[in-house]
Amino acid sequence: MAASWPRTPTNFETTLTHNEPSIYLHSSTMAHTGSHNGVSPVHHHPDFYLKDGNITFIVQDTLFRVHKHFFECESQFFVKEFAKAPKEGTSDSSAFRLDKVTIADFANFLWVWYSPSYRRERKPKEYWLTILELSTVWQFPEMKKLAIDELQSFDIEPVEKITTYDRYQIDRSLLLPAYKLLCKRVGRMSIEEGEQLKLHTVLGIQEARERAIRSAAESGCRSPTSADAGDEELDKILIDVFSLKGHNANRQGAQPQANPEPVPTIKTPTPNVNGTNKSSTPGSSSQNDNKPKEANKTTGSGRR
Repeated sequence: MAASWPRTPTNFETTLTHNEPSIYLHSSTMAHTGSHNGVSPVHHHPDFYLKDGNITFIVQDTLFRVHKHFFECESQFFVKEFAKAPKEGTSDSSAFRLDKVTIADFANFLWVWYSPSYRRERKPKEYWLTILELSTVWQFPEMKKLAIDELQSFDIEPVEKITTYDRYQIDRSLLLPAYKLLCKRVGRMSIEEGEQLKLHTVLGIQEARERAIRSAAESGCRSPTSADAGDEELDKILIDVFSLKGHNANRQGAQPQANPEPVPTIKTPTPNVNGTNKSSTPGSSSQNDNKPKEANKTTGSGRR
């Protein structure tokens, strides 16, 4: 178990700060596979302890053995951590320990790389929120973009969406529909909602509502409300109030860019699970389902 915060990282342990301390990564000197002297046994994960994996992690009491390539290809955090301990993580007894993350959450994170049918599976919102959290603190920008892409398809309550996107520093232009719903809603925000939102958001929504009411009155509406303003006019007001420069309702991503770079792809590490260079097929066995997907399925490049 990780020691209580705050403290100084030791050995190969690194702290990640994203609003608050979140996850540790450090080398584990012991990983018991059986109970001894009161030490709880450690188990291999049924889906993600792969025969040809070349990096081992321990989460709680479970060992994961997967492909180091995925972590080194995109995450500078893992690149730096692996460089600090080049001989660690090569066996069960030297596994890197991931604290402040659950077995289920880490398995969900790995699922994106190893499930051939992940684009066809409809996972719940909470699933992608977990991937968003881990991809942010572990610095996987393409995985983060994928999580944002998937979250955009959910009907998320506006206050929750705004607080989530603010927390993970996601492009605020994607919040225009949520801002709009708060402006058009009958009645003001509750005290609880106001406490969840940042002050500048609360003040911005109030300013936008007042400007929308004035616009509707100038258009001849009697006893106008903010919902009486036209959609295009309300869009203009919100874009101005929240400085949503370069807004594009159909664009998705973590930060606005004038000329976005092509999305990099992740090449499939070799050999694969059964030690050959053949690629897996969607209809293969459960063991084959855990083989790395092809590059264009891994990073989400070419998706909608």
